[in-house]
Amino acid sequence: MATIAKKAPIKDPPIFIWEGKNKAGVKVRGEEQAANVNMLRATLRRRGIQPKVIKAKRKPMFGSSIGPADIAYFARQLTAMMRSGVPLVQSLELISNGHEKAGMQDLIKKIRQDIEGGADLGTALGNHPKYFDDLFVSLVKAGEHSGSLEDMLEKIATYKEKSESMKSKVKKAMMYPLMVLIMAAVVSCIMLIWVIPQFKSIFESFGADLPAFTLWVIGLSEWLQASWWQPLLFLIVAGIAFKQAKLRSEKFNVFIDSLVLKLPVMGVIIEKSAIARFARTLATMFAAGVPMVEAMDSVAGSTGNRLFQNATLQIKEDISKGVQLNTSMLTTQRFPSMVVQMTKIGEESGRLEEMLNKVAEYFEEQVDDLVDTLSKQIEPLVMAVLGVIIGGLVIAMYLPIFKLGAAVG
Repeated sequence: MATIAKKAPIKDPPIFIWEGKNKAGVKVRGEEQAANVNMLRATLRRRGIQPKVIKAKRKPMFGSSIGPADIAYFARQLTAMMRSGVPLVQSLELISNGHEKAGMQDLIKKIRQDIEGGADLGTALGNHPKYFDDLFVSLVKAGEHSGSLEDMLEKIATYKEKSESMKSKVKKAMMYPLMVLIMAAVVSCIMLIWVIPQFKSIFESFGADLPAFTLWVIGLSEWLQASWWQPLLFLIVAGIAFKQAKLRSEKFNVFIDSLVLKLPVMGVIIEKSAIARFARTLATMFAAGVPMVEAMDSVAGSTGNRLFQNATLQIKEDISKGVQLNTSMLTTQRFPSMVVQMTKIGEESGRLEEMLNKVAEYFEEQVDDLVDTLSKQIEPLVMAVLGVIIGGLVIAMYLPIFKLGAAVG
C-alpha cells in the first residue's frame, strides 16, 4: 500500500520593521511580513517608498504566550465589534492592532488572512486547534449557519470566562497547600544540610550525651548530606512514572480521579465544579442548536474528571437509543437528585437551556463558597504543619543546650 508523504508545516514569514521616505519626501514607517529583506525592499519600492532601515521585529521574551483568558477576551472583543456594525475583517484588524501580546497579534492576523482568502470564521479558527478547541469551532460554525454569529460569540465568551474562572478557583484551592508544603520541604532540607551540621560540631565539643530526638535529627542530616541524590532521584522517577501512567493507562486515570473525589473538602469542590462544567457546556451547545448526541463529546471533555467523562459518554449512548436525558443522568448515579429534577423540568417544559444554566450558576456559587471556606480553614492547618516540621528541627537542636543549662543550674 502506497504511503502518503506528509507535507512539511509551512512557516509564517518573519515580520520586519521598516523606515523610509515616500514620493513626497515624507518619512514613513511600518511593519510587514516578507520572505526576506530583499523581497520587502522590492515591495516598498514598487509602492514608491525608498526604504532606509529594515530590521527584523524582535519577539518579546515575556508576555507573548497565549492563554485561555486571551481567547475568551478575543471572543468578547469580536462580539462587541460586530454588534457595532464593524465588518469581520476590519474587526479582526482592529483587535489585532490593539492587542498587547505579540502572540495574539500574530494569531489574529493569520485568522484574518484566512478569511481574506475565502474561508469562513469557523474554518479559520479551526486552523489553530491549539487555541480554539472543537467546542469553540463548532459553536462558531453553528452561529454562522444560523445567521446569529454575534449572539453565539457572546455565548462563547461567557462560557469561556465562566469555565476559566472555575478552573482557576479549583487550581487555587489545590495549589495553595501544595506550595506551602513544598516550601516547608525546601526549608527543612536547607536546615538539615547546612544548619544542623554547625550545631553538631558544637555538641561534639560538649562531650555530653545527646537526647534521642537530637541524635535522630543529626542522623537524618548526615544521611541527607551523603545521599541527597536518592530522594531527588526517587521524586524524578516517581514523577516520570506517574506522567507515563496517566498517558498510557485509562484505568490509572480513573483510579486517580476517583481517589481525588474522595478527598475531604477538595473532592467536593472538584465534584461540584465538574457538574457545573457539564451543565454550562451542555446549555451552551443546546443554545447553539447542536444535536444533543453530538454535543455530549464536547461536554464529556469539559468535565475535567474521568468518572464524569465516562458517565457523560454513557449518557450519549443512552440518548442515541431514545432514553431521556434526566433518566440517563439518574442511571449514572453521578448527579445529585436536584440536578436530575431540574433537567427533567427543563425537558418537560421546553426550557432545558434555562434550567441547565441555573444548575451551572448554583454549583459555581457553591464552588466559590467552598474555596473561600477551604482557604480560611486550611491556613491554620498549614501553619500547624509548618510549626511541627520547622519547630521540631529547632527544638531538636536546642534540647542539648536546655539539658546542659539544667545540669549547670
